[in-house]
Amino acid sequence: MPGSGAVTRNTLRQQIADALRDEVLAARLPPGTEFTVKQIAEKYEVSATPVREALVDLSAQGLLESVQHRGFRVRTYSVEDFRGMVEARVLVVDGIFRRLVERGAAVGSAEPLVSVRRRAEEARRAARSGSLDILIGYDLRFWRELSGLVGNTYITEFLHRIRVQCWVFSVPHLQKATAAEMRRALWDGHGELVDAVTRSDAREVRRIVHAYNQHGLDWAAGL
Repeated sequence: MPGSGAVTRNTLRQQIADALRDEVLAARLPPGTEFTVKQIAEKYEVSATPVREALVDLSAQGLLESVQHRGFRVRTYSVEDFRGMVEARVLVVDGIFRRLVERGAAVGSAEPLVSVRRRAEEARRAARSGSLDILIGYDLRFWRELSGLVGNTYITEFLHRIRVQCWVFSVPHLQKATAAEMRRALWDGHGELVDAVTRSDAREVRRIVHAYNQHGLDWAAGL
């Protein structure tokens, strides 16, 4: 079928990008790690073209940096970078919830809210048990689905990208923490937030979101 080669390559490109993103999020590729297209192609036993495209995609998302004549490097984020991420997140999330509350999140969105609540419950369990890898997966899905209720894919993708970057910064520090320190560092208010959004309780939404962002800033300030 005409074009099937391109479809296969694009699918492979996305699979490689997803796999490498997971490696970075889990800090199996720690900040500062350098590698070449050839090394990744050999690791996944694929050709260089989809690998190069995947690495360029991850660079555009801010997870990798191109190193001239040497390949790519996992980006290292500073505490100041993290503060900037949170500031951007504050502006976007505040707008999202203002819109959801104003129009009533539950109107026409009962089924999506069931899914969001399920993600919230799983994220809370993972945060309280200190299961970092599990928490990251559910946390990213929670925020993607909740922001998706606004119906603007540009907002959803922007917020998702920032949240991935926040986790890339956070994970190496969290992995060095004790179990008790990690549990204190991990936010578990997902369920409360869904409840407040469902009730269209604007004041409570603002309180929870403010506490969430302050929680992250306070944690980072102590690093």
